[in-house]
Amino acid sequence: MNVSAFLYPWDVVGDPDAPRRLADLGIGRVTLASAYHSTRALTPRHPHRRLVTAAHSAVLYPPSPEHWRDVPLRPRAQRWLECADPWGEAAAMLADAGIEASTWVVLTHNSLLGGEHPRAAVRNAYGDSYPWALCVARPEVLRYAVALAAEAGARPGARGAELEACGWFGVEHAHAHDKTAGVPLGGAARYLTSLCFCGSCRHGYAELGADPDELRDAVRAALAPVWSGERGPGPGPDDREGEWAEVVALLGSGFAALTLAWRTRAARAFQRATVAAVRERAGRPDFPVLLHADPAPHRSGSNAGVDAADVLTHADGVVLPCTGPEAVREDVLRPFRTAVEGRRRDGDEPVIAANLTVVSGMGGSPGTLADDAAHAAALGASQLRLYHAGVAADADLALAARELARLSA
Repeated sequence: MNVSAFLYPWDVVGDPDAPRRLADLGIGRVTLASAYHSTRALTPRHPHRRLVTAAHSAVLYPPSPEHWRDVPLRPRAQRWLECADPWGEAAAMLADAGIEASTWVVLTHNSLLGGEHPRAAVRNAYGDSYPWALCVARPEVLRYAVALAAEAGARPGARGAELEACGWFGVEHAHAHDKTAGVPLGGAARYLTSLCFCGSCRHGYAELGADPDELRDAVRAALAPVWSGERGPGPGPDDREGEWAEVVALLGSGFAALTLAWRTRAARAFQRATVAAVRERAGRPDFPVLLHADPAPHRSGSNAGVDAADVLTHADGVVLPCTGPEAVREDVLRPFRTAVEGRRRDGDEPVIAANLTVVSGMGGSPGTLADDAAHAAALGASQLRLYHAGVAADADLALAARELARLSA
């Protein structure tokens, strides 16, 4: 089973022992961030630092002024590491140790650009802007994402690309000093509060036959019992079908279907354009482009919701959230296994990568990695992703190394 670990460039740059430690774990490939959102991350083994604060979304390489000349939304370069090209330097250090690197590109999650360009951000039914969430239906966002996917996805030396937040991003966001837990939002409420009513989305709803103001009022009415506490959060986070049934119950079948139709149309166009941009820039037919995805089309976030059969017609595969009980992995993986079986061709089988968290402090189970991976493989996973080799404690990595040895044996 092909195994890759997620990594930030700052986990490697300035630490000459980092590649060796990864190799000792039994890892021969990493998914290395090249365009990432703001974060605060531990570096528990680095010789010179323990905490990196990435103050804003940024590209982790020097962007080309020529490439961005006619694009109205432009990414910022990182400024928390002294080197000019953290991705390139980290990838070179890893390559010297025999470790391949793919790019890890975050697209629609960008608080800096959403704040600077509020018209480009998702705007909910109450008129509130979500600066962390760029709206995929906006033409300026599409231009930005296509340019970013091409430049950040096909970095020199990269062996492939993985696109995160390649679709709708919504209310879900861990914000600094967050005060949003007063009303628990289940999956249905998250969907409704993530529906966008910017000018582009209002036009899209109208094209499909809805009056945008009437739809907006219906969404507000559907959410009223949630805000008052009369209606609880509904099905659990792993019940995707129940989640959508709750949306239909709250909003009505007609409006629910129409909003999903619009969001699916916009997301599919966005995904096809960004995947094609990476392929064109890479200029290699063997350069795989994968999407971080969820099998429920109505979901938004880092793992954007997709239709399994559709996404595998234009992407080379998917990376799927598989941390949790066996039932979770079955729910996530089965739709993609069915889609692959329906279109398998010799030498051209899409990648289904199971993403397993190996950081116990983030809900992972590094001590059961081999069994979890074997179960994922039985459900159709062909590759494995480990989240996250840079922030995990030594004890977690030791357990993961033991389990990887079991898996290879």
